[in-house]
Amino acid sequence: MSDLVFLGIDVARDALEVAVYPTGAAWRVPNTATGHARRRRWAQRHHPARVVMEATGGYEQAVAAALDAAGVPVVVSNPRQVRDFARSRNILVKTDHIDAKVIARFAAEVQPPLRPRPSAASQAVPALVTRRRQLLADRVAAQQRRPLAGPSVQADIDAHVAWLSKRVTALDAQIAAALQAEAALRARAGWLQSIPGIGPTASATLLAELPELGTLSRRQIAALVGVAPFNRDSGASVRAVLYMATVSATRANPAIRAFYQRLLAAGKRPKVALTACMRKLLILCNALCKHETLWDPTIAA
Repeated sequence: MSDLVFLGIDVARDALEVAVYPTGAAWRVPNTATGHARRRRWAQRHHPARVVMEATGGYEQAVAAALDAAGVPVVVSNPRQVRDFARSRNILVKTDHIDAKVIARFAAEVQPPLRPRPSAASQAVPALVTRRRQLLADRVAAQQRRPLAGPSVQADIDAHVAWLSKRVTALDAQIAAALQAEAALRARAGWLQSIPGIGPTASATLLAELPELGTLSRRQIAALVGVAPFNRDSGASVRAVLYMATVSATRANPAIRAFYQRLLAAGKRPKVALTACMRKLLILCNALCKHETLWDPTIAA
């Protein structure tokens, strides 16, 4: 065990902070093809037991792919796991250099399991969902500007809003195609969309931004998204989509509708009742993905 080495990489847009456990060696390389090649050559010479980096919104994908293609055991870890590990060791200071060392120590002590690299379709869905959300935000901003704009620019704003709407429609088609392109994604989307209230947009967002779905307990998944009082991560985009899905489910889903009405009859405020329904709907989504099955209205979440 003492002969094993573990590599931790803190990924930023322009640079990679690298640390080795247990030697403590550390250095920085550019987050470019040249930097990736240097990391690959080092790893091929020293044969680390694990190379671990955090998911950082896509900046980690190229270096992870380069290491994986060279046969290096690489794990892209959930940042929450590394943060929890650091807190448990009372490591509260954060710099890129320290973060790389924490990740390397996390790799050695936790040894997160190796998983198959995500397919092209699996990587495409989060990017497409993020882009869709950006376009929707741009459209809302443009619509809010229009009443304040003079007549000379309102037509231009209208044209821009129309273009944004077309792009959202096109992205919806791309997301649907990406979900259909891979059997595992297609199955998971089908399980989720079998629940009244969960449509294509909600299922795509859950699959893209909540990869833990189906792997956690009901308590853990509720905490991760932030529909429980002990939440530790924001989960804001998931909550926004889940909220709209829950509003739909209180009308279309008999189990959620009955639960919502019971809460209201018990004197709960509508907002409190709706939050409880969000949690129930999320737990149901988690259960279907865990058990790989379609929604059954006769079985409570």
